[in-house]
Amino acid sequence: MTITRLPRQPYHVLVVGGGGTGGALAHDLVLRGFRVTLVERGEVTSGTTGRHHGLLHSGARYAVKDRESAVECIEERRILGRVCPGTFEENDGLFVAITDEDVAYEPLFFESCLASGIPARRVSRAEALRLEPNLNPELKMAVQVPDATMDAMRMPLRFFATAKAGGAVIRPWTAVTELLVTDRVVGGARVRDLANGVEEEIRADLVVNATGPWAGQVAVMAGCDVPIRPSPGVILAVRGRWCNMVINHLHASGDGDIIVPQRGLSVVGTSSWVVEDPDDLGVPEDHVERMYVEGAKMIPAIRHAERRAAWSAARPLIGSRDADSGRELSRTFKCFDHRETDGVEGFVTISGGKGTTLRAMAETTADVICRKMGVDAPCQTREVVTLPHTAYYAA
Repeated sequence: MTITRLPRQPYHVLVVGGGGTGGALAHDLVLRGFRVTLVERGEVTSGTTGRHHGLLHSGARYAVKDRESAVECIEERRILGRVCPGTFEENDGLFVAITDEDVAYEPLFFESCLASGIPARRVSRAEALRLEPNLNPELKMAVQVPDATMDAMRMPLRFFATAKAGGAVIRPWTAVTELLVTDRVVGGARVRDLANGVEEEIRADLVVNATGPWAGQVAVMAGCDVPIRPSPGVILAVRGRWCNMVINHLHASGDGDIIVPQRGLSVVGTSSWVVEDPDDLGVPEDHVERMYVEGAKMIPAIRHAERRAAWSAARPLIGSRDADSGRELSRTFKCFDHRETDGVEGFVTISGGKGTTLRAMAETTADVICRKMGVDAPCQTREVVTLPHTAYYAA
């Protein structure tokens, strides 16, 4: 699709947060004619975006208990295939049943996938082992779904590259120290360039808080509340590509129940707990051990594979701060217009979701901004093909 450059709007939007959602929002807003500045305290994608396991979700993992997220994922998985061609490994996924309890869970899982619009196919034990010879030979059966894999950073960089080419100003290593609030109206932010220590004010007609698990901290600067529960999880990468498809344990969501092939590695994830500060996560060794143990239930070779790396990342989950582990919270996303929720104008927060839904999150937020500004500019990001990730560094 040819990009249609809409007439330049008189409005300037400041996006705080250089993860995938922020980059996709900058891309969307530029196409709608807005002037956009994006600031990120680190390098772009250096937060949660660059630390996930690289799964492009079919939505099957959420089909049973989180139908809304499942539908979002399968819809976005198809859109991203169009607008980010060549970025994904279209390797499909297998949900494998190891125990009789897993087999008993299968009918609910299978029907929930179909009800969510997710193509699913039952696979016999023999066929599963032909497809993936390293699977546990004791498996009972499997279900095939259209999962895929991606580089956690390269896909979002396509949105940053296209936004930048359209005129967006992208400023990494720029931290927000204060939101500029007058009479309960946010008019910009005070920022510090972390490379040289220089501070300045960036004035804007509207500020978007797209900081993921840090959204609650940024919202407080405007006297607002966002019910974000940062939920970290440990991810383990081992040497060896022990599967070519994404392998999932066919049971209710739990620790270490997914193995994602990434080039010459296998990535096992993930655990889940909740924290107050997304900058203080740690990598508990018992969680790493759990990844080995649970991953080996699906692929026995994982148990003794050489560790390449282990890390943690905080999911920006929306919901009660009383949650124990984070698994009970939805993976869907929400856009907060703080005029409606807190009586503060000129300030919007987008959070929740996951890497697969970054474009949808941006579209929802840009729609809210257009309504607030009285701008009639349709979304184009469902069809506009983004530039390759290398274009971000070319200009």
